[in-house]
Amino acid sequence: ECLRLSDVLARTGLNKTTALRFLSTLVSCELLVRVDNTKYKLGVRRLGKKRFRFGYGMQSAEFGFSRAVTESLQRSAEAADIDLLVLDNADNPKTALRNADVFARERVDLVIESQTDTRIAAQICARFKTAAIPVIALEIPLPQTVFYGANNSQAGLVAGRYLARWSEAHWQGQVDELLLLELPKAGQVPNARILGSMLGVIERLVWLPERQIKILRTSGHYENTVSLTRNHLRRSRSQRILVAAINDPCALGALQAFRDAGREEHCAIVGQNASPDAHAELAQKDSRLIGSVGYFPERYGEGVIPLALDMLAGRSVPPATFIRHEMVTAANLRGFYPAIPT
Repeated sequence: ECLRLSDVLARTGLNKTTALRFLSTLVSCELLVRVDNTKYKLGVRRLGKKRFRFGYGMQSAEFGFSRAVTESLQRSAEAADIDLLVLDNADNPKTALRNADVFARERVDLVIESQTDTRIAAQICARFKTAAIPVIALEIPLPQTVFYGANNSQAGLVAGRYLARWSEAHWQGQVDELLLLELPKAGQVPNARILGSMLGVIERLVWLPERQIKILRTSGHYENTVSLTRNHLRRSRSQRILVAAINDPCALGALQAFRDAGREEHCAIVGQNASPDAHAELAQKDSRLIGSVGYFPERYGEGVIPLALDMLAGRSVPPATFIRHEMVTAANLRGFYPAIPT
């Protein structure tokens, strides 16, 4: 049974300060565990029940999306009485390989891996295979692992169709340029969201010629995208530019470049992830970040941790579990995230 603080007060007759002190002590002694930071339940394990230890290689603490996924996994792991060892891959292949060695050395029961560089995918998997550690790959598929994350083609179509509809509503469908911000190092699967974005645009704007479609090869980071987009705008005189980005940092970087050039009204941008990085911008009136495809990282733990437990119990699991995507815009942002200030 999970109890709120108000339940504890009602049942014990203690005052709030005393009850909080008792609860904090019991949590620190592992006799209680917090659930969703608002409830408490018994933390005593049945005799003979093994406490699992999972490793989680987060993509990078730099990204709001990655931080939100991490917090979600930590909440769900705590609720399931799982010890979660979190290491930051820092979006760096050498760091990710070192972290894989740490997980193998620590003999964790399962690894949840999130890293973007496909060049080291085989090496990462070889380390875990040698150590007989099962793996769930988040967002970026890894060979011979279970996948959990985006349906990239579908997410791209959602973005492209929304960009096209926006252009029809605001520019009468007249577009001078479609700018695609891709991430080559992530490989073909994640970049399917860029192909999907292009297809989503041209299925409505069927007349858009190939010469008006431009691609920038980004690193997936904000500053890099600012620089690349600035250089592009020095060459481009287009007045109506639709921008489809591989992630929110790239979307925000492109937006900053348009602002720096005094050309913000020339663009309409859609990101991917609808991560905390994008929330503040989406909340701004008349922002040209017109939307971001929702991945809802704050819910990842609710899907990943049960999936991991099924794997360890020997139950059959699907090779890939895809999240459901929805377009997040200024109009519906607070419906998804009510705590965002007005």
